[in-house]
Amino acid sequence: MLVRETSRGFFSASRKPVLLASHRIGYSSPPRPAFVCLSNSNVRTYSVQVKAGLPPQEPLRKQLKDEARQHRVAVKQISHDFHASKPNDHDWELTVGIEIHAQLNTDRKLFSNALTSTNEVPNANAALFDLAFPGSQPIFQTSTVLPALRAAVALGCDIQRSSKFDRKHYFYQDQPAGYQITQYYEPFAKNGHITLFDHDGIAPEDGESITIGIKQIQLEQDTAKTILQPPDTMLLDFNRVGHPLIEIISLPQIHHPQTAAAFVRKIQSILHAVSAVATGMEMGGLRADVNVSVRSRHTDPGPHSYHGISGLGQRTEIKNLSSFKAVEDAIIAERDRQINVLESGGIIEGETRGWTLGSTETKKLRGKEGEVDYRYMPDPDIGPLIISKELLTHIETSLPTLPDEQIYYLVDEVGLSPKDAKTLVALDGGERLDYLFDVIAFLQQNSDGCYAQESKLGKTAANWVIHELGGLLSASNSAFSADRAPVPALGSIISNLLQDRITGRTAKLLLSMVFDGDRRDIDAIITEENLRLETLSSEQYDAMAQKLLSENPEMVAKIQGKGQIGKLQFFIGQMMRIGGGKVEARKAEGVLRRLLQLDE
Repeated sequence: MLVRETSRGFFSASRKPVLLASHRIGYSSPPRPAFVCLSNSNVRTYSVQVKAGLPPQEPLRKQLKDEARQHRVAVKQISHDFHASKPNDHDWELTVGIEIHAQLNTDRKLFSNALTSTNEVPNANAALFDLAFPGSQPIFQTSTVLPALRAAVALGCDIQRSSKFDRKHYFYQDQPAGYQITQYYEPFAKNGHITLFDHDGIAPEDGESITIGIKQIQLEQDTAKTILQPPDTMLLDFNRVGHPLIEIISLPQIHHPQTAAAFVRKIQSILHAVSAVATGMEMGGLRADVNVSVRSRHTDPGPHSYHGISGLGQRTEIKNLSSFKAVEDAIIAERDRQINVLESGGIIEGETRGWTLGSTETKKLRGKEGEVDYRYMPDPDIGPLIISKELLTHIETSLPTLPDEQIYYLVDEVGLSPKDAKTLVALDGGERLDYLFDVIAFLQQNSDGCYAQESKLGKTAANWVIHELGGLLSASNSAFSADRAPVPALGSIISNLLQDRITGRTAKLLLSMVFDGDRRDIDAIITEENLRLETLSSEQYDAMAQKLLSENPEMVAKIQGKGQIGKLQFFIGQMMRIGGGKVEARKAEGVLRRLLQLDE
């Protein structure tokens, strides 16, 4: 194939598909960026003409919005039908094994000194070895092993004191050397496990918990990023090639699609918790391949064995799944396809298949390569990786708190529900949880025993951090930042609320003011804006409630005669409105219940 440099600074091949890549190598001068241009001929203009005497046509923007809405409804219906309709799968056992590829949180590539930043212009960070220039040699970057070790220890693996690198041969444009450096035969970590609980979202059939074994974790290189330019052009960005990855290979012990998605989700949360990765599936930093097989429950065990587990059916592999939903939906589609094939008398071929979001079936990509096809061999240019006992001890003793431990603490010590605890742990990469602990510490330091419900400090603070502050972030479409509601500000708001100095309504108003940039001291705002709660006497509460009850006899009859206790909220709301911020909802409810002779 003839390859030449073009006037735009790319390499182009003389036959289709055209492969494009930047020609700049090294770091001495800024690389020439890759440009993608749209010709004017690709730009469409629209005009709408209204003929005399005819009703005006619907505006184009409204037409497009209606079409988009109809498309969303149709996709939602397809998804519902897809999940609702399935073959008679209780006669079949599904088995799934998962391989997760995660980009490590490092600033250098695995075998070169090039930076790992993917935000640079295309091909800005590519060393000679990354591009497989003849004579270039791999130089192992020792810092890349640290996040890999944190991940392996967090997943309960046995760390191998000595491990080796292998070459996995295949030819594709995103791997210029013609092989990938990995650890097929002697990985650095083996025999791990992860336990999934019902609060992790596993399938109900798996009960309260299920433990999935991890066969091994291996270090390997990432490939270049391929960008398809229809109809027959591919752009190659070598910033990603050589980025350090770990491949986490599970044992085939998963039997439900929902549990498979929960497995990937929890692996990602653990990797985030120990700073092994910087990004997850949402940013392309984590991808999953799933191996799917089915076998009849009413015949002899299947003839296949994978990773030491025998009696399985022929597996197929679905590559490059980039979301938790894609993992679950792809497994459902492939399970159903295999069952339909087998029930119709066919056989399952070992092959690699693909999946696209919104699809209801997988598609064949190629026949499945095996160990012989990849021609694995030890890499002769790289020595063994030796991990010292001192380094391993340091990793084990300095490992951050894992998500399960955090959830247990939040439930048992802080008093949160498992749902709220899990939400906090997952939010903002742990930043929201750290923020909550800071708010709780502020409240405890400034309590002096003045709170009526000291034991509920954590639960009250968590409610404000998750729901009230979270609501403001969602409404403004903003990312979480402690600067939007500094800890002393939110702590003071909650403190005043717990001491009955302000109402809940006023507390929400104060948080909104702080969120929008008001940096006055909270007590100063309360004083200057006349927001302090002026406690009404019992007689005033009674008089206000009696008046409202006498003005709404029909509502009273529904509450007392028909037991429609929910109607009580109407009277509470009216009392708070009339009271102008001086009425406490809790006291108002108590007065109403007493006057209506309802059980407390």
